Amino acid sequence: MRIHAIHSLYDHRLSQSTRPFLARGGSIARCKHCMLLPYLCICSIKQTVSSRSAFLLLMYDDEILKPSNTGRLIADLITDTHAYIWSRTEPNTKMLALLTDPQWCPIVIFPAEYAAQERVLPIESSIPSILKDKRPLFILLDGTWAQAKKMFRKSPYLDQFPVLSFAPEKLSQYIMRKATKECQLATAEVASLVLDSLGETDNAHLLTLLFSTFKENYLLGKSRQHLPAQNSQQLLIAAFAKQQDKA
Repeated sequence: MRIHAIHSLYDHRLSQSTRPFLARGGSIARCKHCMLLPYLCICSIKQTVSSRSAFLLLMYDDEILKPSNTGRLIADLITDTHAYIWSRTEPNTKMLALLTDPQWCPIVIFPAEYAAQERVLPIESSIPSILKDKRPLFILLDGTWAQAKKMFRKSPYLDQFPVLSFAPEKLSQYIMRKATKECQLATAEVASLVLDSLGETDNAHLLTLLFSTFKENYLLGKSRQHLPAQNSQQLLIAAFAKQQDKA
């Protein structure tokens, strides 16, 4: 396991807190890196992968402190993952510099119904045509649905970038927090769709397994249960081993 951008952002945000984080489950002792109970920690089995994609997580204030947040799973897997706390009036200067770096082609991931039609990429296959010699930098707005809509509306520095939207055929598997929209996806689920759309099917599969493992271990921890004989963690370990064999 490596220390990545979301771990650093978590420590920074925690250092700025003037009062304890009192959300449900906030007082429970957890691994500070995977946010699972110590006996269900998955840090030792995490690995990174090679990917052409990069991600920028724009997180709504306290979202970084929530143990159920799945954005950290993206950074666990994809090396080029950046994370910043969203501010309406004072956007992070390093983030703005990243968005203007000529090596990147920033693309906002958000439902098409909320974007101007001319910004929306019609189909996933249109992504290669806009990349040219740049790498894609996928921007994910990480928070509740209401918070994500607010960030989308009130971040003018994102208005110049194209929008990629997904309409998944199956409902979200994210049951750790209740979504306000029936088809709303967890952040890690969205990133998996992004990777799959670029043809990185193995990476998409690994992220899906990592998400499933985190979800299963998180819910087991809530009821203080142990891993069953058959579990998602076994599938994840096997998938990482298969990846190493390919390398």
